[in-house]
Amino acid sequence: MARDAPVRSQPVQTTDEPLPNLVTIVGRGVPSTFEIAVDGELEMVGDDPVAQATVVSNRVAEGAIDVGVQRFRFSGEMANVRLVDWNGVPAPDSPSTPTVHVDYNVPDR
Repeated sequence: MARDAPVRSQPVQTTDEPLPNLVTIVGRGVPSTFEIAVDGELEMVGDDPVAQATVVSNRVAEGAIDVGVQRFRFSGEMANVRLVDWNGVPAPDSPSTPTVHVDYNVPDR
């Protein structure tokens, strides 16, 4: 599986080191929207963000997911996560919103 170049929110780092932290959003089969914000640099890993309707700007990523996985690498700390299901019900009140996993200091695979 080929990996596209990451979409970065800020200028490319001077080293080829990946950003140290990883956030993974896993869809539960129900259309939902998400917004994540970090206090450092943010990049989407893998697929084309335009095809996935994901916007990465400054230190924020927002998009939609129903099935599958979207991953983002970041530096610094996670500042905010907002999840809303197709009815507009936010997590944790909706069992349909995606799950989010945040891992710090994850090596690039």
